[in-house]
Amino acid sequence: MDAEVDRAVDRIFGSGMPQRVGSFRFHLDGERWEWSDAVAHMHGYQPDEVTPTTALLLSHKHPDDEPRVAKVLEKMVTEKQPFSSEHRIIDTGGQIHQVIVVSDCMLDDDGDVIGTSGFYIDVTDSHESVIKASVDDIVDELEKSRAIIEQAKGVLMVVYGISAERAFDVLTWRSQQTNTKVRALAAQFVHDLTAQANTPSDFRRRVEQLLLTVHERIQKA
Repeated sequence: MDAEVDRAVDRIFGSGMPQRVGSFRFHLDGERWEWSDAVAHMHGYQPDEVTPTTALLLSHKHPDDEPRVAKVLEKMVTEKQPFSSEHRIIDTGGQIHQVIVVSDCMLDDDGDVIGTSGFYIDVTDSHESVIKASVDDIVDELEKSRAIIEQAKGVLMVVYGISAERAFDVLTWRSQQTNTKVRALAAQFVHDLTAQANTPSDFRRRVEQLLLTVHERIQKA
């Protein structure tokens, strides 16, 4: 499981739901799946009994939910986007499980999306409103992590006049050089700038002027 997601699950659920929370990874290369023992159990399998595939996973979806989940998975592959879903699965014994699935992007050393990783939560016998609130907290935390990287990229784009892609390359380079997670590096970078930056008054006035007059330079359709 992605470390960021792993920490979020541990923080919210602790060790109280060991068999009802399980992790997975999906690799775009070859569309390969990996799942933890807990996720295998949710589907009715023993550890290492079967190799998970997209077809196998879809075969376990409740017939009423399968078309919607299939579209979510297709979008994940074609658009390389993380996904969240709440649906029902039917295990090998015919039992229905209500599950919530949350994922985040997996990146390679160059910052390219190579798949998704995340977790299943079996909420069949749980107080659903509490679980949903906890999942919302995790999703919000992941969104904040992405947002802090965008802030760091924005600073580099302004300072060096480079594209978003090149700015992310810079962060990735520093991440590799220092063996530090990109998210952690970006967060500290933004924190340090916020705490130490002393913006020159003339630059600030220029920004204010641009902000107040920006609408005048937008081409009207």
